[in-house]
Amino acid sequence: MKALDELTFDNRFARLGDAFSTHVLPEPLDEPRLVVASKAAMALLDLDPAVAETSVFAELFGGHKLWAEAEPRAMVYSGHQFGGYTPQLGDGRGLLLGEVYNEAGEHWDLHLKGAGMTPYSRMGDGRAVLRSSIREFLASEALHALGIPTSRALCVIGSSTPVWREKQERGAMVLRLAHSHIRFGHFEYFYYTKKPEQQAELAEHVLNLHYPECREQPEPYLAMFRETVERNAEMIAKWQAYGFCHGVMNTDNMSILGITFDFGPFAFLDDFDAHFICNHSDHEGRYSFSNQVPIGQWNLSALAQALTPFISVDALKEALGLYLPLYQAHYLDLMRRRLGLTTAEDADQQLVERLLKLMQNSGVDYTLFLRHLGDEPAALAVARLRDDFVDLAGFDAWAEQYKARVARDGDYTQEQRRERMHAVNPLYILRNYLAQNAIAAAESGDYSEVRRLHEVLTRPFEEQAGMEQYAQRPPDWGKHLEISCSS
Repeated sequence: MKALDELTFDNRFARLGDAFSTHVLPEPLDEPRLVVASKAAMALLDLDPAVAETSVFAELFGGHKLWAEAEPRAMVYSGHQFGGYTPQLGDGRGLLLGEVYNEAGEHWDLHLKGAGMTPYSRMGDGRAVLRSSIREFLASEALHALGIPTSRALCVIGSSTPVWREKQERGAMVLRLAHSHIRFGHFEYFYYTKKPEQQAELAEHVLNLHYPECREQPEPYLAMFRETVERNAEMIAKWQAYGFCHGVMNTDNMSILGITFDFGPFAFLDDFDAHFICNHSDHEGRYSFSNQVPIGQWNLSALAQALTPFISVDALKEALGLYLPLYQAHYLDLMRRRLGLTTAEDADQQLVERLLKLMQNSGVDYTLFLRHLGDEPAALAVARLRDDFVDLAGFDAWAEQYKARVARDGDYTQEQRRERMHAVNPLYILRNYLAQNAIAAAESGDYSEVRRLHEVLTRPFEEQAGMEQYAQRPPDWGKHLEISCSS
């Protein structure tokens, strides 16, 4: 385990130069204090978890101190926001402090969000508030625990710095980790500003550092794009299977590595609702839960357009054609496993779709239904869960199909079935009302609930003694919380 002054920096993105980012120093927070830290994320940097409780930890990640080897840079990029192109965006409140490599040889970006104004702040103050920082921290670590590709969060630092949103709040910073913070919008920026040399340099950077295996292919850039398509198909399949809504799938929020990125007004489904919109600014429902799949393809098409200087249009179209079949295969595989099935049948897609329609029409809790489906043998489980449904005849018909399907699936004990299903069906998820309760306590100076909720969510599949309140259906007020982009 390392101390904070023993990190090894290798700032590869900074070396691309001023065409790609601008040197900016963090603006310190007043009276920085630790809100919460992730031991698992600290381990990625080989950091001793004990250093989180030191004053220098809060000073480093609250903008007061900086490693001599760090090179804080605000990245420039553009992107399509709600379908319309914005020519210049960039890190408006975040800074890439530098890249650290660990003893395993992995490189991790240290990206400080809420670090103050940059040349790309676009009339904003460059700050993040405590509630949005807590939400991003909890979501990053919760998605990772569920097996969903995501950026990570190392800590949240609170402060006494006043920040104005709809009301006066307190400023905070969240330190997030990723192998890269390069987005689709980076490629769009250099494509639409007609800077082919820089765009080629960026492509080489991504190819060499993040997709080196693609160098072995006849067309390395095409292989890199195909891999990006495949990763995004798998990521979005996991979002859909676990009921996660991102909320702002702009192309500047899409990672070139296919990881969940830039958390804003996200939410997990409580009652299943395919049309659920988690962002109260999304008046047209562009980024609704069911639209995440086609929007993923739309965003990849926007990236493909930016790559036309390097790859033929026909080849790009062929690679894009992989997206939906790959998504469907990943999604159906995940849903089979969530239903406790170990084999594949042609009618499984219909079995899943019928269940989701029944859940939609009856307001059934998505997470708890699938969890409890594995508690008992199939016949007993569906009998116990039957009362959650309004259309009893429809559910009974589905239950008969499901029981017959389980009977055909294989010869295994109920204990094996329960163990297998509980390993993929979480008992605990980051429900909005749980996050809101933790935020309310933190805003009054009590960080214990944030830390407790974080600990529960690091083991979502494992029943934890004394944590029953985190596995309940939300109260009515907790199902309809409006979350904004500035959350």
